[in-house]
Amino acid sequence: MTLYDITRTISPTLAVFPGDTPFSPRSLMSLQAGDPVNLLTLTLTAHCGTHADAVYHYSDTGIHPDQLPIERYLGRARVITVHRDQGPILPSDLSVQQLDGVRRVLLHTRYSSLPDDQWDGEFPYPSPMLIDWLSDQGVFLLGVDTPSVDHAQSRELPSHHQMLARDMLILENLMLRDVPDGDYELIALPLKIAGVCGTPVRAVLRR
Repeated sequence: MTLYDITRTISPTLAVFPGDTPFSPRSLMSLQAGDPVNLLTLTLTAHCGTHADAVYHYSDTGIHPDQLPIERYLGRARVITVHRDQGPILPSDLSVQQLDGVRRVLLHTRYSSLPDDQWDGEFPYPSPMLIDWLSDQGVFLLGVDTPSVDHAQSRELPSHHQMLARDMLILENLMLRDVPDGDYELIALPLKIAGVCGTPVRAVLRR
């Protein structure tokens, strides 16, 4: 069995979306201070590192992480390398033209080569046209190794909203460095958190 950990490491140096909350641990108890345990409080954005967007992130009537259908985040997935460096990813950018019944697609771009502490706002992102094409072939989960499925400066978020219209769920900020293209079992379960817009996940691929 081959196992790939495709999760970004959460640490105080992890890059987050500009203006978002970076990860910060705060010690409440310490063994070195004579307390019986080490105990820390964690401050972080719901979109810290590798995460699942809840639909509430882009729709006031959308569901929260505790309501996400977890079966969509568990099962056969296909990793596909995309060579577009920036801008909207089109169906013609994918290296395969038929998905053969695959319901989960993970797009591997140059962004997986960036270290965890580096931010680059000019990343490639799936176009609404690509989302329609994937949905027409039965895809219901799209994972990207970039911070968003829309341009970093977008306010209209057309790809988020097209995914909502197509009933597709989103994984963002995967780490697909050194993962060969192909089919795997994806395990990337959202945390069961109520009333928020997203949740970090521990994402792995098993072959």
